Amino acid sequence: MLGRTANDLFWMSRYIERAENIARLLEVGYRIALLPREGHGQDEEWQSTLRSAGSEQRYLEKYGTYDSTNVINFMLFAADNPSSVYSCLASARRNARAQRIALTREMWESLNSAWIDFSAQDPNKLRSNELPHLFDWIKQRSALFRGALLNTILRNDTFYLTQLGTFLERADNTARILDVKYYVLLPHNEFVGGEIDSVQWAAILRSVSAHRSYRWVYKSSYKPWRVADYLILNRQMPRSLRSCYQEIVPALDELAAFYGAARSGKENRCQALARETMNLLATGDMTTIFQSGLHEFLLDFIARNNRLANEISRAYHFTDEVAAC
Repeated sequence: MLGRTANDLFWMSRYIERAENIARLLEVGYRIALLPREGHGQDEEWQSTLRSAGSEQRYLEKYGTYDSTNVINFMLFAADNPSSVYSCLASARRNARAQRIALTREMWESLNSAWIDFSAQDPNKLRSNELPHLFDWIKQRSALFRGALLNTILRNDTFYLTQLGTFLERADNTARILDVKYYVLLPHNEFVGGEIDSVQWAAILRSVSAHRSYRWVYKSSYKPWRVADYLILNRQMPRSLRSCYQEIVPALDELAAFYGAARSGKENRCQALARETMNLLATGDMTTIFQSGLHEFLLDFIARNNRLANEISRAYHFTDEVAAC
């Protein structure tokens, strides 16, 4: 496979996962913004949403102040925002179209129809009460593409590259939500376990569709160390950091084996780095993580995750221009 093809497939899956993650973030921000809160609670929630998506600076340069309508339009429809749902779907479709021969018909049709339907949306005619339906639609279309991929694609290099893109993006999103929504926006004078603290943890769980499953597992109210343990170390939670790396490590191993690298007896640097991160998560302990600093742990993980993406880019000869995204 050409490096350009590998690059396009990897980023196609990242963009689709990112579009779903943006919809999840916006859904939580929208619901919390509807709740009565004192002071600048609504502004802080939209700041949290934009910062988690890495779009705060670009938004403020364009609008200056936090406003629900502007934030939602910017994150859903803005063509000048590379992290908007519109831009993500456009980029995913462009990459898929360039590598159409590598995809199955079901994969292409699910992605192409999602782009056509979404680009037909008129932001000026979208009413506030229609937003929850749109958020659900975006998540459903992402799930449709994912189902088409899992059920129709050969387990070859195309499959392993899309797996890597999906789970690297998912891990990055979960870590950023945990870091930004809890650490950055929790007021310094608010104690852990307080009212604001509980609202933040509930928002984190809802943004990764883990609100109900958390109750099934723990059968108790929100406890910071339990929520963090659930989203970082729990191997059964499909959006936890550990669960993501349980998909990443074997995908890298299978990709190396597919290209015959495994016969040399040496791991690629990306394999070694992924295995090191997986071992860190598998042997991790939340008491130790909280004592040393949840924020510091998450920053280190995000840096590791980005470094792994760069190592994959080098190992499989992605183009420098796109691999730096």
